[in-house]
Amino acid sequence: MSTTSPGRTAPSRPAPSAFLPALDRFFRITERGSTVARELRGGVVTFFTMSYILVLNPLILGSALAGDGDVTSAKAKIAAGTALIAGVMTILMGVVANYPLAMAAGLGINAMVAYTIVGNHGMTFADAMGIVVIEGVIILILVLTGFREAVFRAVPPFLRTAISVGIGLFIALIGLVDAKVVRAGGTPLELGLGGSLKGWPVIVFLLGLFLTVILHIRKVRGAILIGIVSATLLAVIIEAVQGLGAFEEGSNPTGWALSVPSLSGSPVSVPDLSGLGHFSLLGSFEKAGAVSIVLLVFSMMLADFFDTMGTMVAIGAEGGLLDEDGNPPRTREILVVDSVGAIVGGLGAVSSNTSYVESAAGVGEGARTGLANVVTGALFLTSVFLSPLVAMVPYEAATPALVVVGFLMMTQVADIDWKRPELGIPAFVTIIMMPFSYSITNGIGAGFLTYALVEIAVGRARRVHPLMWLTAALFAVYFTMAPIKEILGLA
Repeated sequence: MSTTSPGRTAPSRPAPSAFLPALDRFFRITERGSTVARELRGGVVTFFTMSYILVLNPLILGSALAGDGDVTSAKAKIAAGTALIAGVMTILMGVVANYPLAMAAGLGINAMVAYTIVGNHGMTFADAMGIVVIEGVIILILVLTGFREAVFRAVPPFLRTAISVGIGLFIALIGLVDAKVVRAGGTPLELGLGGSLKGWPVIVFLLGLFLTVILHIRKVRGAILIGIVSATLLAVIIEAVQGLGAFEEGSNPTGWALSVPSLSGSPVSVPDLSGLGHFSLLGSFEKAGAVSIVLLVFSMMLADFFDTMGTMVAIGAEGGLLDEDGNPPRTREILVVDSVGAIVGGLGAVSSNTSYVESAAGVGEGARTGLANVVTGALFLTSVFLSPLVAMVPYEAATPALVVVGFLMMTQVADIDWKRPELGIPAFVTIIMMPFSYSITNGIGAGFLTYALVEIAVGRARRVHPLMWLTAALFAVYFTMAPIKEILGLA
């Protein structure tokens, strides 16, 4: 079986470590053309590019958990639980699936929990976590029965490539938006503030990006990690001198986007894990009714189902890990662990845990095996106690890695036959809808629907796999969920 995707060149295969032969054999490090050092660097890079979730998840879910109670205490519980479960699930993905795909609480689903579910029909935070658990159980059943993997294998190779390219553009946009280089303004998006770059944080981002690009071009080992560490040190110095503080719309538009690169007090914190187990499995049905809950579970499930599918393909393509049919190794194991992440996230009251596209940054640094995940997971577990130190890495220092990796993933666009419009148009729609709608799931759904319609138009409907027809129909329902709810009187 080939371990390279079309258009990608497999890295050279160094000799296995003389000191760690068992580790090499278990993770197949040499077989995948990697080294222990590359895996370590990749794991660290992945952690820093996704560590923002330790700050962002408590901000999103804290008030929903607290209700009318102590929001500060609720945020502390969410932060500790987020780090603990991300660490456990990321290590599990590495050990079971041997794939460099880190996991943590998923953005989008946590927002759905906080802003759509909690309070709707009197549902509590515990009720919402129960819905997450139910969704995870259903996804797991679909994996164990082979349905989820069958859907994945039914996707044409050119659409899988388009998914990878779209994700590359998406994570590059995430990097630019999170660093406030691109913002919402007079137009839907504009450069910086009023069309001009302004503020020290943006300078940190640009210098970090420039350094990473130069090091990458010169093939310096650890280029992405060096860029993150260097930009963080610069940010710490600037904050110490200037005292910029955190970004606030209107009052402090040139502050740090999320985490302020400074340390006040002890670097060690005692975690509050009392939020674990805060869920009610069936309470939502009593308050909102079965039809409403089924629609909520469907929306959540479709997002989880296809986000992971797109992410694991993109990671595999970037790392040269796909076989000749475009399938990652141990596909079923990857999907099982990802499904368990949704269940565990609900049980732990931190929302569904899912695969993170930011893992591509670690793959760009050289990660090819689950050993990188063990490193990332260990850092998450450590951050349970050292969250003040983790919070010192600002967006502006970590997000240059996403832009660089976005470029690397974009190079796969050459593998699509653009001279055939029946292939190029669905691929194009897939690619542009991910960054433009800020959603991997939306991009996949739009691409699938376009592919099905194009095949009908050219008289080749019989060539479309039945599971692709089913998936396209499900996406049609997904995209029209609001009017469906209105018709059913559930809006």
